[in-house]
Amino acid sequence: MSSPEPARPAHPARAAGLALIGVAAVALVIGVASLFTGGDDDQQGAQPSATSSTDPGGSDTQTPGTTDPTAPQTTTGSPTTPPAATTTAAPTGVPGGATTTPPPPVSPTTKPPVRVYNNSTIQNLAARASDDVRKVGWEVAETGNYSQGQIPTTTVYFRPGTDEEASAQALARALRAEVKPRFDGIEGAHPGIIVIVTNDYQGPSGKI
Repeated sequence: MSSPEPARPAHPARAAGLALIGVAAVALVIGVASLFTGGDDDQQGAQPSATSSTDPGGSDTQTPGTTDPTAPQTTTGSPTTPPAATTTAAPTGVPGGATTTPPPPVSPTTKPPVRVYNNSTIQNLAARASDDVRKVGWEVAETGNYSQGQIPTTTVYFRPGTDEEASAQALARALRAEVKPRFDGIEGAHPGIIVIVTNDYQGPSGKI
């Protein structure tokens, strides 16, 4: 009877297991090394860009905290336009800023009524002189005689300080007569211009 064959030692299996463990350890070391060396690259590539991006629809998306210089600037509140500066000066010496209407300018266009008196030896000279006065544009209020003294020359009289002066000067030029302020004898007569004609009256045409 033959004896059983003795069991072979398990050295080959143990060697294979140790080899696998070594390969796994090397792979682990490589993996760990690649993890540390590749992490910096990932972080650098993952940093966000601070520039503006454009979405597919064409609208610009701005990064918060930045301002687009091409965008129109808006301000809060409605802008107001200051009103034009106007100055209103109150007349000096007028209480409450009330305005006063200045007196009308003295001009020949202001024509007071005219009274014509004859102081000559020529009959109806006042009537004829009145016609001349009307022809040159003045209104005759009265005609008559002046017998309270002798007037040296045909004269047009006015009240000083009134608008009669300018009109009297214009009428005297038209009648080719003298012009003077009223004297005492006619000072209290009716308002208006007084014409006293004498023997030297010529009228506008130079004829009596």
